Amino acid sequence: MRGWIALAGDAPAALALGAELIARWAEPHRRYHTRAHLTAVLTAVDDLAPEAADLAPVRLAAWFHDAIYDGRPGWDEERSAQLAQARLPRCGVPPGRVAETARLVRLTAAHDTQTPGDRNGAVLCDADLAVLAGPGYDDYARAIRQEYAHVPDAAFAEGRSAVLRRLLATTALYRTPRARALWEERARTNMTAELTTLQQR
Repeated sequence: MRGWIALAGDAPAALALGAELIARWAEPHRRYHTRAHLTAVLTAVDDLAPEAADLAPVRLAAWFHDAIYDGRPGWDEERSAQLAQARLPRCGVPPGRVAETARLVRLTAAHDTQTPGDRNGAVLCDADLAVLAGPGYDDYARAIRQEYAHVPDAAFAEGRSAVLRRLLATTALYRTPRARALWEERARTNMTAELTTLQQR
């Protein structure tokens, strides 16, 4: 909560919104998109901070990017962006910053729709994908499967494989030079290994 207060202030509306967001990230149906993921993304944003054009909306977007999570790609991000647009003005956040926050949240739906020179978008999306290079990749993959426990194995393997192939097909998974140096090689190794496992099943 300290990080949220430093970002949004300690006015009653800001404190209430911070509490709401923390409660959303702690919903019982979540397995990967939890407060631990939020913390990891915020930490990665800090690691990439010099790459951003304006850190405030990037950090706000990190708080909101999976605030609504029902396992519906695209829809979840859109509703999370709308939540930011509805709540942030009550905290005195300027309209331009609200709009930029919502735009950034929407980018995390696909991660590969950024335009060249979008420094804020690059930092947020790279931070969101930092997990792909982490030593806990297998735990991450298992948690994703648990969030889609309602999907039959064959259908999940097909959908997950498509996501991994799309990410691996990109020229550069990470857009910022620092993230590429830190994470690119390891992330590709991790994803390739998962894809191989899914294909063997």
